[in-house]
Amino acid sequence: MEKVILTGDRPTGKLHIGHYVGSLRRRVELQESGEYDKIFIMIADAQALTDNADNPEKIRQNVIEVALDYLSAGIDPEKSNIFIQSAVPELTELTFYYMNLVSVQRLQRNPTVKTELEMRKFEGGTPTGFFCYPISQAADITLFKATTVPVGEDQKPMLEQTNEIVRRFNHIYGETLVEPKILLPDNAACMRLPGTDGKAKMSKSLGNCIYLSDTAKELKKKVNSMYTDPEHIHIEQPGHLEGNTVFTYLDAFCNDDDFTKFLPEYKTLDELKDHYTRGGLGDGTCKKFLYNVLNDRLEPIRQRRHQWEQRIPDVYDILRRGTEAARERGIKTLNEVRHAMRIDYFDDKELIKQQTEMYAKLNK
Repeated sequence: MEKVILTGDRPTGKLHIGHYVGSLRRRVELQESGEYDKIFIMIADAQALTDNADNPEKIRQNVIEVALDYLSAGIDPEKSNIFIQSAVPELTELTFYYMNLVSVQRLQRNPTVKTELEMRKFEGGTPTGFFCYPISQAADITLFKATTVPVGEDQKPMLEQTNEIVRRFNHIYGETLVEPKILLPDNAACMRLPGTDGKAKMSKSLGNCIYLSDTAKELKKKVNSMYTDPEHIHIEQPGHLEGNTVFTYLDAFCNDDDFTKFLPEYKTLDELKDHYTRGGLGDGTCKKFLYNVLNDRLEPIRQRRHQWEQRIPDVYDILRRGTEAARERGIKTLNEVRHAMRIDYFDDKELIKQQTEMYAKLNK
């Protein structure tokens, strides 16, 4: 069996470092590993419209922002297919078929859906498209027969529901679809990076993000304002690590080489943590170190983004070619689905032959 990756993001804004450590950095590593036969990375504009239907221009403008972030982070269009979801109509058709395999009650129990609904608090009721998000995502994954889906921990319920749909479809119609496996970040701190304000989730709507495209000046301002330990008022006081956003980010980003470059009086993060917890180390020193670490990671990304910003027509050509490749694979899978569901009427020559003979006998 082919090893295939499917992953992607909603184009509701520029990507932030939560996206980067949660999945984007891993995508680049997997791309370069040479272990996968196909990699599909989707810009999920159709899903983004489920809660932005009244502002399509926002989605339209952010498609290019996400594409630029992908390319600047190291996604290679020669190794990975970047495509636009709405330009692959086979996804919509497959979503429609899957709606018959999932109950409303099951969707209501999906933890990710619950969390998103609580956060958005839709006025006038939940859009049906948004409510059916897990079904759409199942179509995204299975249309490409993805075997691996690298995502953050918050997406685990979505993958579980995808596999439920796959098993139900295969049980009813015969073995057709592939059951994917989730690939989580290998660093616990990367599972769900908190916002700079210490809140559980980094979110554009909460204004607590550090974006991949932030300038060094913007980055420094955000790091300096980060939530730490509210009880650590004086340097000599012992500090607490739990809930301290600075140390969560250091867990996600820094390595021993960073200390050699930026903070040589310590050799490891454990040494820094030990000093902080016993007292005598200020938040300012820790924030300065974090800024240097993050800036070191983001500077190459900024430079590549600046280069791609000068080549916008080329970026759209990459999206077009990636979408064509996605459609080619999607059409093949959808034909298999139609055949399994017995709705491939025009291609079923045996059906036409049987009915021709049956009505010929009736009319004798």
